[in-house]
Amino acid sequence: MKASRLRTVFRLWPPFLFAGIRVTGISDDFRHARVELRQRWYNRNYVGTHFGGSLFSMVDPFWMILLMRRLGPDYLVWDQAGEIRFEKPGRGTVVAEFRLEDAVVDQVRAAAAGGDKVLHWFETPVTDASGEVVARVRKQVYARLKRDRRDPGPTGKT
Repeated sequence: MKASRLRTVFRLWPPFLFAGIRVTGISDDFRHARVELRQRWYNRNYVGTHFGGSLFSMVDPFWMILLMRRLGPDYLVWDQAGEIRFEKPGRGTVVAEFRLEDAVVDQVRAAAAGGDKVLHWFETPVTDASGEVVARVRKQVYARLKRDRRDPGPTGKT
């Protein structure tokens, strides 16, 4: 799926649509994504700030998707774990940006070359309009070469 189509799918995807989450950009090469969460009456918590679940949701799938697209179809890529740390109350529009560097992709590819699983942590700050960090979301992504794609080695067995 092209990045432009994926952006459209995310705009209509119920978990994002009904939480007020909007994907404002995914680069065609899947190196960068940008997501916004506008504060509305339906995504505020009891004390009137951004609901923590919405803050986590806005970050949730992107590292997995970016890495999956950059590694290509020979790899299995899944979310393994996630955590969020709230730094200050979030109000107004908040933003999360993702930049997947070539060095990280190369590192994961090299570590998975023998068929081993690779667990890599990514951290994403969620910032408000003034650039202050509202929350930090960490996601651990699992990647490995698909079993039928591994080098069979000297014995020819996989």
